[in-house]
Amino acid sequence: MVTLIQIMEHVNARMSRVLLMAESSLPEAQFRAYRKLVLDEFGKRGLGKELEDLFDQQERKG
Repeated sequence: MVTLIQIMEHVNARMSRVLLMAESSLPEAQFRAYRKLVLDEFGKRGLGKELEDLFDQQERKG
């Protein structure tokens, strides 16, 4: 069975690469704003929270 931690490890690895590419191509101020948006969307307030909720629902059913 796949765990939430395993999924988030893969998401975080990809997110790090995306942020590195953005950092290499955006001016510093734009990169800071972009980084905040990406972390909000894919971190504990975005995708991370949604996945956590899905796993919690699955555990309750199963």
